[in-house]
Amino acid sequence: MTQHQEIIAHELQIKTGQVAAVATLLNDGATVPFIARYRKEVTGLLDEIQLTVIRDRLTQLAELDKRRQAIITSLSERDLLEPQLHQALLAAPSLTLLEDLYLPHRPKRRTRGMIAREKGLEPLARAIIKQDHTPLEPEKFLNPEQEISTPEQALAGARDIIAEWLNEDPVARAGLRNLFGAKGVINSKVVKKNQETGAKFRDYFDWREPAAKVPSHRLLAMLRGENEKALTLTLRPPEEAGIELLQRRFVKGSSPAAQQVKLAAADSYQRLLAPSLENELRGHLKERADREAIKVFADNLRELLLAPPLGRKRVMALDPGFRTGAKLVCLDEQGQLLHTTTIYPTLSSAQGQEAGKVIDELCRRHRIEAIGIGNGTAGRETETFVRGLSLPPEITITMVDESGASIYSASETARAEFPDHDLTVRGSVSIGRRLQDPLAELVKLDPKVIGVGQYQHDVNQAVLQKSLDDTVVSCVNLVGVELNSASAELLAHVSGLSVGLARNIIKYRQDHGPFVGRAQLLKVPRLGEKAFEQCAGFLRVREAANPLDASGVHPEQYRIVETMAKDCRCRVSDLIEQPEKRADIELSRYVTDQVGLPTLNDIIAELAKPGRDPRASFSEFAFTEGINSLTDLQPGMWLPGLVTNVTKFGAFVDIGVHQDGLIHISQLADRFVREPSEVVKVRQPVLVRVLEIDLPRKRIALSLRKN
Repeated sequence: MTQHQEIIAHELQIKTGQVAAVATLLNDGATVPFIARYRKEVTGLLDEIQLTVIRDRLTQLAELDKRRQAIITSLSERDLLEPQLHQALLAAPSLTLLEDLYLPHRPKRRTRGMIAREKGLEPLARAIIKQDHTPLEPEKFLNPEQEISTPEQALAGARDIIAEWLNEDPVARAGLRNLFGAKGVINSKVVKKNQETGAKFRDYFDWREPAAKVPSHRLLAMLRGENEKALTLTLRPPEEAGIELLQRRFVKGSSPAAQQVKLAAADSYQRLLAPSLENELRGHLKERADREAIKVFADNLRELLLAPPLGRKRVMALDPGFRTGAKLVCLDEQGQLLHTTTIYPTLSSAQGQEAGKVIDELCRRHRIEAIGIGNGTAGRETETFVRGLSLPPEITITMVDESGASIYSASETARAEFPDHDLTVRGSVSIGRRLQDPLAELVKLDPKVIGVGQYQHDVNQAVLQKSLDDTVVSCVNLVGVELNSASAELLAHVSGLSVGLARNIIKYRQDHGPFVGRAQLLKVPRLGEKAFEQCAGFLRVREAANPLDASGVHPEQYRIVETMAKDCRCRVSDLIEQPEKRADIELSRYVTDQVGLPTLNDIIAELAKPGRDPRASFSEFAFTEGINSLTDLQPGMWLPGLVTNVTKFGAFVDIGVHQDGLIHISQLADRFVREPSEVVKVRQPVLVRVLEIDLPRKRIALSLRKN
């Protein structure tokens, strides 16, 4: 384990002691958000990203050791574990090198080399590989019963054996692996019979580029085309370069034996090494592409989850539709359903007038402060209708991204909450709650249905899920959770809490009423001291008797704050309400072996703004009136839009025409842009210029460039 810690410390350029401290905390059941927030002195101020890397690398290295031990056990049981091989296996730093060492001894299916050995040709192969000018005499190995009737058949069998030796040579494989990585070329060709059905891959019907430089989105697109039988792919360096590398290593001179080794080297490369290393390169490039695509998805998800909330406002939410009308709901400040009905604002003038009366009356009756309109079918038309009503100017009117709302409305969670209402009502409630607090509502969905990924179905699903789960947990704990109003889905993402504990909290709240303080959590069934330690700092109790229960100060730090208040001759509440009191605090007086200045500075920041929400303030957004469909667009128009997805090749923007436009990476700025995320984020308002409209393919090209 110490060796693992040294490896990770070297990779991250941090101290081994920091890695050791993190490993100890993780083994004790601490979570990444808890360690990052409340154990800064222990880890030397490592952030969540570094902590996550340490956690994952510890797991990877443990898996490597598990595989190493399995190989050693297998070799030992078969009496093949020689001391030199044992030492090499123990020293192998990666799974690739470990498998290279194991390859000659791995149990195999019956190969051409095995068959040649069974025919007694191994002595001939050993004589050939020596290349010492001794006459080969292959005629001595003729055996018609073994189907060896000619000297050439004997030599061919010997070459099969040699080809396998060359294939299993770790040094040769390492050299060729480097060649594949440096000089490999990805070559994509169309499958002629599937040319029409695979038209969406036409960009790759005849494509060639260095494998080392292929962008993640392009590789994933080509791999998808191959999976759908539209493309064939090869990923190899020039064949002559690979064969030459093998021959340089194994061929000595120009004797007859050397000529046989030369032939065996070419066969070994073409039949064994090239296919094997091509698969290895594919795996490496796919893993790299997955990593980049997953990071894009996670970054987009973070921006979406941390989108500005409207807050505790009374909301009217509309899920629009043409023929079926718009399902309307009214929600109170807590997101509780007050009223539901259906209006038909877009079918006829008479029905539009009636819909207007309903909206006006409900706004007055329920003291509505904001109206959120789903951005799906009929969304822009419904928005135009609502904005045309004579509603009080203080009512905010805005479009809401409804991606995944239909998934939520059909979920077990939605059915349990609204058993007496249909899918349309549940979907409208979700739209309204997204406006109030995007994070609290979106955690009820599998992140993969939200639609901010890049080739999300093509990447490693287990790794993707883990990354997205980490992102959700990070965002929930960054913002904090109100204990007395949070859903079970939201609570389940709090550090230290499981789905079961979240449900127990909800049940306790239902049975005993609102929590009066954090300490009451210890009365929740199965919520012990460890879970309390991990979760308490991220849970807020707004009306608690102890004002610290509404802050991000951890209960284990309450005594420090109480000592500060005592030293300042005031109450804890005075430290919160009176900046001059906090200004008098000399933090160095409270430094201990366990608590340093980083934690003390965090405490002071929390006292200044208890339970502060790190998300930006909500601002109303509106699309250009009269621009509702593709046919309304003209090149050269400047239009407001919202970024809906950021990828490696650009950003997609909603400009209110039911079809997102693309800003290619080359159009993101009047300068070179390496990463689109440097310029734009999901949900960011932008002013874009229309470059081109492709009506048949429903594509819109946009630009942020001024020149």
